[in-house]
Amino acid sequence: MNIFSRLAFAWSVISLAAIAPAYAETLNELAGKTHYHGIAFARSGSATLLLASHHGLFALAKDGEATLVSPVHDYMGFSPDPVDPLSYYASGHPAGGGNSGFLKSIDGGASWKQLSPGVGGPVDFHQMDVSPADPKTIYGSFGELQISRDGGQNWSIAGTPPTGLISLAASGLKADQIYAATKQGLHVSADAGASWQPLEFEGETVSTVKVGPDGSLFAFVLGRGLMKASESRPDEWTVLSNGFGDAIPLHLAINPADLNHLALTTQENGVLESIDGGATWTLFGKAQ
Repeated sequence: MNIFSRLAFAWSVISLAAIAPAYAETLNELAGKTHYHGIAFARSGSATLLLASHHGLFALAKDGEATLVSPVHDYMGFSPDPVDPLSYYASGHPAGGGNSGFLKSIDGGASWKQLSPGVGGPVDFHQMDVSPADPKTIYGSFGELQISRDGGQNWSIAGTPPTGLISLAASGLKADQIYAATKQGLHVSADAGASWQPLEFEGETVSTVKVGPDGSLFAFVLGRGLMKASESRPDEWTVLSNGFGDAIPLHLAINPADLNHLALTTQENGVLESIDGGATWTLFGKAQ
């Protein structure tokens, strides 16, 4: 049994690298040395956004300054807890190599502990999400789709995700409903990932999907732009914006305190912000 298995259900602090001294750098400087794998609005403290990267979790101030707030760690998957503003979940790679398993922070991302190695782990979830309908239900993709019903302590195989999976989003309607953005369209499962059905944009590349606190459903479709529907009417989509040029949105965040305030990351390490519900976008940190 390896060390990750022995620590599966223990709250052992990850100490693979010390937390680096806090210092600020610009987003341009940060983009030149890492890649982004998740974004969320900070619900406590002075930061506006939290940015998960290959080299740690960074807090972004309103002026765009980025400050490392976590151990140096590769956060490949990253999801905020929909209830607790100080809790976040992640998965990826320790600084020393290998996979981290499923991690949780209860202090805003400053420190992380392994809750579980996952099935066949330690896992490295690149796509993961927490159910807004039941925050104890969490999904993660590591070859197969895995599910936890107890907040990440125990995991089981839920099913096989759709081919070409890019992004997952858990429904706000019920814990067993989940959406998948893929290279062949947007898919939905009503049975916690055991089976999948095409929902929209079949044969098209959908690079991200996100569920809003108000039941809104967002998806970026290459060639169409950022689209919006509602979970109650997922067959009625409107185009919010198609002014991203060659940039492809990969991770989308919605401010729970202001649903018109959105932020996203792109494949080019861009961080963009909208204050009008997604109609217009500017570089984060620039005056609007």
